[in-house]
Amino acid sequence: MSARCRWIPYRRRIVVRRTVTLLATAVALLLGGGPLGAAAQSTGRVSRIGYLSPSSPPEELARPSFEAFHQGLRELGWIPGQNVSIEYRWAEEKYDRLPALAAELVRLNVDVILAASLPAAFAAKRATTTIPIVFVGLGDPVSTGLVGGLARPGGNITGLSGLALELSGKRLELLKQVVPRLSRVALLANPAHPMAVPMIRETQTAARTVAVRLQIFEVREAGEIAEAFVAMDRERPDALVVLQDPLFGSRRKEILSLVAKRRLPAVYVEAGWVPAGGLMSYAPSAADMHRRAATYVDKILKGAKPGQLPVAQPTKFELAINLKTAKALGVTIPRSVLLRADQLIE
Repeated sequence: MSARCRWIPYRRRIVVRRTVTLLATAVALLLGGGPLGAAAQSTGRVSRIGYLSPSSPPEELARPSFEAFHQGLRELGWIPGQNVSIEYRWAEEKYDRLPALAAELVRLNVDVILAASLPAAFAAKRATTTIPIVFVGLGDPVSTGLVGGLARPGGNITGLSGLALELSGKRLELLKQVVPRLSRVALLANPAHPMAVPMIRETQTAARTVAVRLQIFEVREAGEIAEAFVAMDRERPDALVVLQDPLFGSRRKEILSLVAKRRLPAVYVEAGWVPAGGLMSYAPSAADMHRRAATYVDKILKGAKPGQLPVAQPTKFELAINLKTAKALGVTIPRSVLLRADQLIE
C-alpha cells in the first residue's frame, strides 16, 4: 500500500505530491506555462544559470528542492528555452568532482551560479571571484569562511543558510520522547562535509543536556555504510541520528534497509527520508529554501550585487513522522509529539 498523507487540523495543511520524473519536469519547464512576469520581460538576450550540485541528476531525495528552484524561477517569469538557459553540473556524491565542475561553469561564463549545497558553494567560490554565486545549504557560512557576514556577505556570493544547529538538541529531545529509556544514540556523519564538525559538536552538547551517550560513526564512501552499521551492532545504540550529506541521500534505500533490519528508531536532518520509510525528521524546509533562492537569482540577473544581498535564514521548519514505520518498530509516538507534526505519513 502506498504511503498517504493525513490531514492534520492542528497545523497548516500539508499535501504530499506524487513525485514526477525528471523528463516530465524538463518538458514542463521547456513548455513554460503561466504568464511571464514583468520582472523578467524579454530583452532579446537569454540569461545563463549554472546549477552546481553534489548530488546525482536529480536523485529522489534532492528532487523536491530541484523542482522548487525551477518553480520559483517560473513564478518570476524565467522560462528555460525562452529567456533563460540552465547548465547543470552534478558531482554524483563525489566532493572531489566539484572544483572541476565549478571550473566548467566559469569557462561557460554563466551569469550566475546556483550552488545547491555548501560544498558546492566553496567549490564555486574558489573557481571565480567575478561570477555571482547563490548558495543554498545547511551550515554556518560565516564561521566556515564562505561569507564575511550575514548582513553584508561581500564579494560575489550570497544565498540561504539553513544553519539551525539548535535543531540538534530538538532532534535528541524527540528521540527521548519516543524512546523513554534512551541512553545511547548513534550518529552517522560524513566528516568530509564542511558542517560535519560543528553539527557533531552541537549534538554532543545536546546529548549531555538530555543525558544520553553519543556514539559517532563516520562514513566517507558508499562502501563504508554497511561497515558502520556492523560497528553499531557492537555498540548497541537505542536510536540513530543521520546527518545531512549527499552521499547518504544517494544511498538512502540502503541506509533505511539497514536501519529497519536493526529496528532502530531514527531521526533525520532532511524531510525527504520520512516518506521513503524513515521514522522522523526535523529540519528547515529545503524546498522552501530553494524556492527562495530563485528570488536571489532573479535579483542578480536584474543587476543586484550579490555581496550586498543579506544571507537569508530558514523561516519554515518541518517535523515529519512516518506512523507506518513507527508501528513496524513497535514505537508509540506520544500525542504531544503528534500534535507538533507538520506531516504524518501512514
